[in-house]
Amino acid sequence: MHHYDAETDALARAVIDTALSRVRMDPPPLDGPRTADELERTAGPTITEEGLGGAEALRVLRDVLAPATISIDHPRFLAFVPAAPTEAAVLADLIVGASSIYAGSWMEGAGAVYAENVALRFLADEIGFPDGAGGVFVSGGTAGNLSALVAARHRARAGRTEQGQSRPHRWSIVGSAEAHSSIQAAADVMDCDIIDVPVDANARLTGAAVRARLEELDDETRDGIFAVVATGGTTNLGVVDDLAGVAETCADHDLWFHVDGAYGGAALLAPSARPRFAGIERADSFIVDPHKWLFAPFDSCALLYRDPDAARSAHTQQAGYLDVLTTGEWNPSDFAHHLSRRARGVPFWFSLATHGVQAYRDAIEQALTLARDTAALVRAHPDLELVHEPELSVVAFRRRGWQKAAYDAWSDRILRRGLAFVVPTGTHEGPALRFCFINPRTTITDVELILGTLDD
Repeated sequence: MHHYDAETDALARAVIDTALSRVRMDPPPLDGPRTADELERTAGPTITEEGLGGAEALRVLRDVLAPATISIDHPRFLAFVPAAPTEAAVLADLIVGASSIYAGSWMEGAGAVYAENVALRFLADEIGFPDGAGGVFVSGGTAGNLSALVAARHRARAGRTEQGQSRPHRWSIVGSAEAHSSIQAAADVMDCDIIDVPVDANARLTGAAVRARLEELDDETRDGIFAVVATGGTTNLGVVDDLAGVAETCADHDLWFHVDGAYGGAALLAPSARPRFAGIERADSFIVDPHKWLFAPFDSCALLYRDPDAARSAHTQQAGYLDVLTTGEWNPSDFAHHLSRRARGVPFWFSLATHGVQAYRDAIEQALTLARDTAALVRAHPDLELVHEPELSVVAFRRRGWQKAAYDAWSDRILRRGLAFVVPTGTHEGPALRFCFINPRTTITDVELILGTLDD
């Protein structure tokens, strides 16, 4: 298995040809899921004592399994939050995978870690973080949010210990119902409570609302709060919270300020959207997913800290076999809840280095423009109504007279046709449709094509 011979060479060339063929597709086929029974029947037995051989395993992967996945980089994949990795990023990911890089420590992965840190520094500058800021790339927003909140609680716990205080009755995180589901998941893992704060009429969490909520709590509950989570572009509607107001409230109450920008944080790069993020420079931690709107392949979340030492003290693992790593070098494993990790930030760095920042700004602005143009189409349509005026690249709207079953049937129908992938979402006013624009290949013609099917 571990010798590069003629058979391996033939397999390598076939695999690379397959990868290049996929990269060249413009657009790729939308494809779609199959049942487990269908896949078992068409793939046949794959794990055997003798092995299938590389050519047959590749055939099964290429011809059976890959088509049973939806192409998230298809220009009419508008559900959830799509992806649109650049060709440069995808090709760099091939090198990362082929290079067996362990990127958990500087000792073992210095070159890769250096490249990741350059990309992180770029993001820190866009945020407005100080020179000492830094962080790490983790698998996704769920891991990033959890790691940031673990660091926040660690700081709060250390502060109480220094002051001779015992731990509170219950630790708590303040956020809104519009926060991503991963915040509740993090609270569950950490055995913390979530204190909900009502959003305003524009679905924003505001500093004034957080302040009012803190003031109405009893002393015991308030004593256990260690962080406030705001969102830089909510997943459902693309709303940017009142970051400046929340930052001020956090400063007044000595609370960690975390901003979840997993989806929307990329809009920091767009001059037209940058003012919406005023106050983000005061955050203690921030996440953004390059595998979403920063055009990197899965999986990649940039987690940044204003003070990385706060994260290092929370996350550094101790063991005799790790002593050699505790030399003061920058070890990515020290900044999140992980140890082993791939160099998942390198494809993002490579794409940025290849294309330059202006190309990223232009591509993000393009999605913002498309969202505004789509909202205009919805307003002009007699049977459609906007749920919320788009702030970033999400457009949510309703089809008058439709209930959930009608939305579901329509979504299934256009996916079966290979036309588009759009799924309904839940809002306070009931079910709705939601477009999320990420892919620069998506055009207003694509939108018109999809909206035209709502008359079927």
